[in-house]
Amino acid sequence: MSSQLNNCHDKKARQWAEEALTCYLESNNLRKTPERYQVLKAVFSYSHSFAMDDLQNRLAEWAFPVSRGTLYNTTKLLLKAHLLECIRTEKGVKYIPCQANNECQQICTVCGKVTLVHEPRIAEAFEQMKLKRFNKVGFVMYVYGVCSSCKAIQTKKLRRKNKNKP
Repeated sequence: MSSQLNNCHDKKARQWAEEALTCYLESNNLRKTPERYQVLKAVFSYSHSFAMDDLQNRLAEWAFPVSRGTLYNTTKLLLKAHLLECIRTEKGVKYIPCQANNECQQICTVCGKVTLVHEPRIAEAFEQMKLKRFNKVGFVMYVYGVCSSCKAIQTKKLRRKNKNKP
């Protein structure tokens, strides 16, 4: 049942993203190419953070390989359209799909792990927020920090380093 619910949510998120991309492309007089929509579909096939190589491999698995240039240009476009979020971690750049579905995510800046945070007060604050001349649809909040696993590894390394100092 849970996987069916996830698929339903993923389908809704992809549908929302496709509509948002179409709107963005039309508003900016940009072409609606199959490559852009396929990259978007690949981006929204992830429920966690991914690297550019992962995205290129996913497209190759789907028998829809794109050049590295097309991938970077489309990624840049998706970032501008606020459909993709870039995370800089100690292990390199990672990406996560943006979804305007009223959620809060915590992101580890070391490993790139993304975890959903259930905090009803944030959603309540969003609902109560009054914005002038703007029709709000949803929000995504990102909280950056270090997860407990990475913090433990950092602490262990620091202790070893201090132990080995003369």
